[in-house]
Amino acid sequence: MATESANPVTMVVQPHVAQPIAAQGERPEKFSGNDFKRWHQKMLFYLTTLNLARFLSEEVPVVSEGETDTQKRAAMDAWGHGDFLCRNYILNGLSDTLYNVYSSATTARALWESLEKKYKTEDAGLKKFIVGKFLDFKMVDSKTVMNQVQEFQMILHDLHAEGMKLSESFQVAAMIEKLPPLWKDFKNYLKHKRKEMGLEDLIVRLRIEEDNRLSEMKSGKLQIEAKANLMEQNGNTSIKRKRVDYKAKKGRAKMIKGNCYNCGKPNHMAKDCRLPKKNQAHVSEVRSVPIDLGELNLSAVVFEANLVDNPREWWIDTGATRHICFDKEMFSTYTPINGRKLFMGNSATSNIVGIGNVVLKMTSGKELTLIDVLHVPDI
Repeated sequence: MATESANPVTMVVQPHVAQPIAAQGERPEKFSGNDFKRWHQKMLFYLTTLNLARFLSEEVPVVSEGETDTQKRAAMDAWGHGDFLCRNYILNGLSDTLYNVYSSATTARALWESLEKKYKTEDAGLKKFIVGKFLDFKMVDSKTVMNQVQEFQMILHDLHAEGMKLSESFQVAAMIEKLPPLWKDFKNYLKHKRKEMGLEDLIVRLRIEEDNRLSEMKSGKLQIEAKANLMEQNGNTSIKRKRVDYKAKKGRAKMIKGNCYNCGKPNHMAKDCRLPKKNQAHVSEVRSVPIDLGELNLSAVVFEANLVDNPREWWIDTGATRHICFDKEMFSTYTPINGRKLFMGNSATSNIVGIGNVVLKMTSGKELTLIDVLHVPDI
């Protein structure tokens, strides 16, 4: 007779819990052959969010033809499905041209390794170009400094991405050295600072300095104190020459030795001469002028004496007021002069004994005639 067990068996069935899947990342832009390193990182992250990144390194599982284990067969089919998805996600991330080239790859791993072999080898040659770009980079005055600082930071980032590490102190020194020409004074100030400065601190200082310069230019406060001869435009100017009061200065004026080289008369200088100036541009002399660099045109005049020790050689200056010669034999026309003196830059005077034309023979065979050359024997 059958009997029932006093302790019945209770079966507990565990519910199937699905493995959580990470949120899907943004699909990377299609790769067309440029900047493989960035696309490689984006695609790897995208496949990781889909739980498909393992198929990039796993080998194809091997199952014998006579295998009857349903679990092994199911595992093989599941792996094949995942590899199919991973391979096509990568192919869809390629441009149409590259899609046709790599669509024959049988597995995701084979496709991934083919891309790395092709484009990582090409990226190795970029190191030389990045180093050359770093060495040739120089900031210019026509662009804002902060925009150029960002460009330089991108070059530094590319160097680090290629495995070429630079110390922070080297980066700071390089950025200071590459500042534009108009920042020369600020560059020298930074180079002479003894306290160590980080890259971020330097960028903050550059931003503050540039903001100050821009605000000064906009408000018109960027002025210079100058003593110069300003060429008047169109013959008009708001700065007028102060008239010389000869009567007020007569009592305390000192006797001037020599003659005025403007009129030839003694006891006064050319700047105090009442007669019109000879061969002079219409100029106004100012002592302290606030100048807006963006609105005023300056004309700088440099006075220079060119001397030669060979009596047969000449310095020809097309902007010179007078040409001087000490050899009378070189004159083609000559007129004696008495009582005129030449005032030189060392405060000395020399006698002018004649004036005339000098014909110079050029090496090309042509002749150049200098008119009204002064004959000064003791120069």
